Amino acid sequence: MQYLVQLLISGLAIGAIYGLIAMGFAVIYKSTGLVNFAQGEMTMITAYIAWTISTTVSGNVFVVAMGAILAAVLLGLVIERLVMRPMLGEPVFATVMVTIGLAVILRSAINFIWDAYPHGLDIGMGRGIVHLGSIGVRTGQLAVIAALLLLLAAIWAFFRYSKVGVAMRAVAADDRTALLMGISATKVHALAWAASSVIAGIGGVFFALSYDLSPAMFQLGLKAFPATILGGLDAVLGSGLGGLLIGITENLAGGYLGSGMKEVAGFAMIIVVLMVRPFGIFGERDIERV
Repeated sequence: MQYLVQLLISGLAIGAIYGLIAMGFAVIYKSTGLVNFAQGEMTMITAYIAWTISTTVSGNVFVVAMGAILAAVLLGLVIERLVMRPMLGEPVFATVMVTIGLAVILRSAINFIWDAYPHGLDIGMGRGIVHLGSIGVRTGQLAVIAALLLLLAAIWAFFRYSKVGVAMRAVAADDRTALLMGISATKVHALAWAASSVIAGIGGVFFALSYDLSPAMFQLGLKAFPATILGGLDAVLGSGLGGLLIGITENLAGGYLGSGMKEVAGFAMIIVVLMVRPFGIFGERDIERV
């Protein structure tokens, strides 16, 4: 029983990281109709910037957090303005290929700007052990689960009650009608890219806190994308919950069936779910396949 609980907690922790990155995928798709295949690399860049700040200011938590958030906002805005906005109106295939090219460039930038060695993000917290009964859990793992739950609640309220959130939903539903109503689609797109970069960046920073950061971190995007598909490509909250399901499934499969099954268990679950609900657990039926 203790082993099962340990696997579940570890699965929730890594699933929360997948969920945060998956929500980043969904925010962009819901607002622009675009799948951003550079999401994992944007996550990694923010984590590396947080690590650089931590080594510069001796791990001041407040400075690291604010610096990482500002850097993520800037990264999202720069990509939207310089790379994605000129692609408006172009074929979807060309736009998707641009995100793939962007992913390769950002991945290469890690080795060019930093190095290829693993580093630990030390800000004086996140790696301590908390004992829940006889089970030891890292504080960073508990913190990322709490962060995901808080963000799920905040994003639900944002899309439900705020004018900006309603505007983003309007653009996602019909950008031409939204434009006639005075809503600027370009501003909504810029906000979506900035928000997506911040949400995914939070996931990357928590991963670096609990584990290490390295150029292989881009693979988090590959793990989180199935979570988005599972939860629903156009369902921001569903994507977060999809991350938790993928994390738990991977951990249970790895713990009871062998480490080899850990890598394929999540994808196997996606195949089964999509055969029944092709638009994901929480997605809308009229989803556009890319």
